[in-house]
Amino acid sequence: MTGGDTPLWREGAVALAARLARRELSAREAVEAHLSRIAAAEPALSAFLTVAADEALARADALDALPSPVGPLHGVPVAVKDLTDTAGIRTTYGSALYADHVPADSDIAVARIEAAGGIVIGKTNTPEFGFGAICRNRLYGPTRNPADPNLTSGGSSGGSAAAVAVGMAPLAHGTDYGGSVRIPASFCGIASIRPTPGLIPAPGRALGWDTLATHGVLARDTADCALLLSAMAGSDLRDPTSLFGDRDSGSETRVGATADFGVATVSHAVRERFAEAVDRLERVAGPMARRHPDCGDAMATFRTLRAAQTRHAFGPMLAKHGEALTDTIRWNIEAGAGITADAYLEAQAARTALYRRFVALFGEIDVLAAPACGVLPWPNQDGEVTVIDGQPVGSILDYLGVTAIVTLIGFPVLTLPVAGDGLPFGIQLIARPGEERRLIRLGLMLEREAGFAHRWPAGWAG
Repeated sequence: MTGGDTPLWREGAVALAARLARRELSAREAVEAHLSRIAAAEPALSAFLTVAADEALARADALDALPSPVGPLHGVPVAVKDLTDTAGIRTTYGSALYADHVPADSDIAVARIEAAGGIVIGKTNTPEFGFGAICRNRLYGPTRNPADPNLTSGGSSGGSAAAVAVGMAPLAHGTDYGGSVRIPASFCGIASIRPTPGLIPAPGRALGWDTLATHGVLARDTADCALLLSAMAGSDLRDPTSLFGDRDSGSETRVGATADFGVATVSHAVRERFAEAVDRLERVAGPMARRHPDCGDAMATFRTLRAAQTRHAFGPMLAKHGEALTDTIRWNIEAGAGITADAYLEAQAARTALYRRFVALFGEIDVLAAPACGVLPWPNQDGEVTVIDGQPVGSILDYLGVTAIVTLIGFPVLTLPVAGDGLPFGIQLIARPGEERRLIRLGLMLEREAGFAHRWPAGWAG
């Protein structure tokens, strides 16, 4: 307990870390409180593929036995997305092919969490290999939205988002390719950061210079996101994209806004919610320019690169285990068939040109606001998004256009919840590469002055 009748699992990570550092409570108490919360909430939400109770308690006892705290996350429970290796803890990648897989070594992101004193409390649900709009696979799920159990929590870090939203963990790790941290954060009413690719290195990545995917963080507010990000961030010579510094100048922030980048498919409901959010933003951040660069070829570029890289990574698996894979991962692998070297390189050139157009825009603004998804949460039973506002879409990727475009350019993004009537809804706040600190400053202000903050879902406040 935090005092009175307030449950310990309701504490934010920054506050919890401070109490643990002062030894006002033990790491075991923190872990036990969150394990109890998982036991109570997990049957309704299906957020965890694996709960690492024994491992977490053993780690807590080891930390409690030390003479002083080991780092900024000392004793804080952290949920880790099940796409990411955890030594000694089952890691399935959301695939029945890896149902019993236990890695010998942890991914560098996890190793850094533990070096900072964090405790891995479990592995959160994800669609198979992270491909899918619904957070389910042949092992588990679907993960349900805390705001409405009939709805999706978002893909593919939906397990992490749901766990954080209801207090099963104060912090969660995620990964983001086309929006897999940002969309679940929006759908579950929490905050997230998709950092500049390379800020959290990926030294094991086969395509070392590729920056479409990155680790990310999820928490209930900006300060907590910043805490987890700081633990995982830092260069690594084995990752050629990680060798850069903090570029934030600390200058005043000029904010712009776009509802759709001129090309993304965005529902009427999202446009209305975003317009309301922009009005609130302007009241605290000042007048905002409505603008975006030319993004006319962005989605075709994203589809080509994503399909080619997916086929490169998973094509052999399709040939060997096709029938054991889910329909969504098979669709994604097959989409890469027939892409020529010329088509791939043309897409890379188009991506470069798009990046430079965004750089030019950011000579006039410092942060660009956009919706965090093209649609609001939909029923899990509906599967992939094939219709928006009654109109068929051209691809099951169309609904994530507003996030995929940002993936292409590799700019960092803070996602914040925008409280209001109806379903959870969030916005992306996009800054120049290396300007995460600018986003954190802006996020703290918007939480304080505009009310862009997590609210406990009905029935989950404890």
